[in-house]
Amino acid sequence: MGFSQERTTHHFLLASDGGTIQVTANAADDRTTIEQVHRHLEQIARAFRAGDFTTPASVHGQVPPGVPAMQQLRVEISYAYQSRPDGASVVIRSRNPEAIAAVQEFLRFQIREHKTGDPVR
Repeated sequence: MGFSQERTTHHFLLASDGGTIQVTANAADDRTTIEQVHRHLEQIARAFRAGDFTTPASVHGQVPPGVPAMQQLRVEISYAYQSRPDGASVVIRSRNPEAIAAVQEFLRFQIREHKTGDPVR
């Protein structure tokens, strides 16, 4: 991923119109990790917009659930990179119910795999 898993915290947050991938540095003064998170999530937003989910597939050793539909419906989904002082987020939104369901299936998989404890409903 380009940054230490031990120096960051991941969250995968569901929303009625999609959800958010959020990564923050555990230490507010860890500028190196924060910059690495910024670069990584900027890259993820660009890749997902293009229908490229290579990174999550390689991290998890499988194509995550929801990805095929997200690729098929990619023009129905927006991926907005947002910088944060302590890291970054990718906000994923859609108005298409099938796309929203796929995004949430993908995020629920991430919640389970990363053991974040984020709500799955």
